[in-house]
Amino acid sequence: MEELLVKLRRTYPDKYAEIKKAYEFAKTAHSGQTRSSGEEYFTHPCAVVDILSNFGFDSSTVIAAFLHDVLEDTDVTAAQLKELFGEEILELVEGVTKLDKLQFVNREEAQAENFRKIFIAMAKDLRVIIIKLADRLHNMRSLQFLSKDRQARIARETLDIYAPLAGRLGISFFKCELEDLSMKYLLSDEYKYISESVNTKRSERQGFLNAVCAQIVEKLKEMDIKGEVNGRPKHFYSVYKKMHNLHIDIDQIYDLLAVRIIVDSVKDCYTMLGEIHTMWKPIPGRFKDYIAMPKANNYQSLHTTVITPFNETFEIQIRTYEMHRIAEYGIAAHWKYKEGTTGSDSELDNKVRWLREVMDAQKDIDGAKEFMDAIKINVFDDEVFVFTPKGDVHGLPVGSTPVDLAYKIHSQVGNKCVGAKINKKIVPLSTKLANGDIVEIITSSTSKGPSFDWLKFVRTASARSKIRAYFKKEKRDENIERGKDMLEREAKRRGYALADIMTHDMMLRFLQRHGLDTEEDLYAEIGYGGLTTNQVMSKIIETFKKETPAPQSIEAIVQKPEQKPIPQSHHSKSGVLVNGNANFTVRMAQCCSPIPGDPIIGYISRGRGVSIHRADCPNVKGVEDERLIQVSWDNDGNEYFNATLTMKCENKAGLLASITSYIAGAKLEITSASARVDDKDGLGEIIISVRVKRVNDIEELVKKLRSINGIIDIRR
Repeated sequence: MEELLVKLRRTYPDKYAEIKKAYEFAKTAHSGQTRSSGEEYFTHPCAVVDILSNFGFDSSTVIAAFLHDVLEDTDVTAAQLKELFGEEILELVEGVTKLDKLQFVNREEAQAENFRKIFIAMAKDLRVIIIKLADRLHNMRSLQFLSKDRQARIARETLDIYAPLAGRLGISFFKCELEDLSMKYLLSDEYKYISESVNTKRSERQGFLNAVCAQIVEKLKEMDIKGEVNGRPKHFYSVYKKMHNLHIDIDQIYDLLAVRIIVDSVKDCYTMLGEIHTMWKPIPGRFKDYIAMPKANNYQSLHTTVITPFNETFEIQIRTYEMHRIAEYGIAAHWKYKEGTTGSDSELDNKVRWLREVMDAQKDIDGAKEFMDAIKINVFDDEVFVFTPKGDVHGLPVGSTPVDLAYKIHSQVGNKCVGAKINKKIVPLSTKLANGDIVEIITSSTSKGPSFDWLKFVRTASARSKIRAYFKKEKRDENIERGKDMLEREAKRRGYALADIMTHDMMLRFLQRHGLDTEEDLYAEIGYGGLTTNQVMSKIIETFKKETPAPQSIEAIVQKPEQKPIPQSHHSKSGVLVNGNANFTVRMAQCCSPIPGDPIIGYISRGRGVSIHRADCPNVKGVEDERLIQVSWDNDGNEYFNATLTMKCENKAGLLASITSYIAGAKLEITSASARVDDKDGLGEIIISVRVKRVNDIEELVKKLRSINGIIDIRR
């Protein structure tokens, strides 16, 4: 630790007093704590600082690194931290701190919310994720002291999230070591095989690399180009991925070795590329120009794979010193030797605009899985580069479509998109883009807007978010209808009738939880994709099970033949017999409003008796057979039932008055009525509920109503 302090005093002479203060504070806060290895816990923040000190970060990053665990693992409060070290340090430490003190439904949700918190903090100040990556790297270096289960879980999380994130930020120093350490625990046999294979031929390969580098150095002198040359073997995980993806053995990999040429200018890069191709034969299809088309993480370099006359192959990378600095340190290069630089200046904003866009697009996502999936797609996926007809280059995640490109160009281009051409050929909008495609987006001022089906194939969070925003604003009536239908189908798929499990009180609470005002708002949210049917239905069923008594077994409801019959009253109070039994709680389903004379079926509700539906009700079609029970009418003809009629009609003045007059003439009582006009076709819809005693009453009423001029169709 003393060596670390000496190093920090030399690197940060003007800020050393504040750094030493943080060192002493963290040491005291973690006093008495130990790691799984048995070491003092304070060795961990010191190791994190040591890793970061190699990058030349500002003093605030170093101070926050010393303190990064004090809020999570000690009694230190945020107020104390702010008072002693200021707002900037507090925000950095809080950004790194996990949400362990909150209660989550499961580990997946906890993980997603922790990462959502980190990404939000990272979008505000990138130093948060730099500290987190250094923290994770040291934890991975000491993973051997944990149980096998924890080793696997942490290594998987590292390989799935942290290593790709380091790659997206261009920090190869972190990425390569995190991948190799993860592989060591997740793919131990493969790791051992590759490491042994590489080590077996290490001296032979090193001799070959030295000879190649010497030839290139001579060529640099001959061309009077200033530069340096070095060689290195590929890291183990990159070798494994190539073996796995191409289904080949390690001996079949061309570029196990890589030679790097670093020169002063872009012109020198291309000059050396030409010279290299005259020295050794390039392998077709293995050349990549990341200078002309940089990766999304700002990586720039020329890559080519060549073969010697002795059938030896190796990769050559050619870049400038500035490109090399970016390649090694990625976004972290921004801070190197820059004291007082924050994570929010304009230069940095341009480099991480993708992060801001992704976070903006995630605001509508509630579910843990949905958030993690969106992050993995839009941040960690490999990219394809495509051109517009004007020559503009756009990078998009692998699997993106012309619609993704349209929305990346502009929201209005996406909303008015009616077709696309790839390489001058008209293609379906769902076509996946490939590297080098020239993509023309066809738009029309008369376009009716995006299709809801686009959500099935768009890849980017930005496109998905903008499509949903359009439907939320422009297609409310369609969304309501679509959302209700989707929710009813999801309920049926799970073996429920929506009308039976979504009570009025439950609906009110559900609306309040999501900041919605009406039932229609909920359906609209589902219809445009703001909420998924899975999210909503899971909550509804969870609440329903909590709030209803323990379910009666089906055996308790359905009387077995050998059992003695339960004494029955002469007539059922409800007007319905269940398996011939009058002594059961039943209720009429509001979705289909059955009345005496209708064929009916019973649906066994958990803890709420039997719900009576018309036999043709869509809500009971497809539900579990064991939840259905035979029922029959037991009605003396003196009880009233609600019957609902839906009438499609012309938008004519006085039509509603004519309808109500007919109903009054039939001596029937209206219990509710509503009317609206559809803007699309100009037709109206009138919904009226009346009280009747038997199905004949409603059938006679329907016959009379059909004679009214202007009524197109009537259905129950």
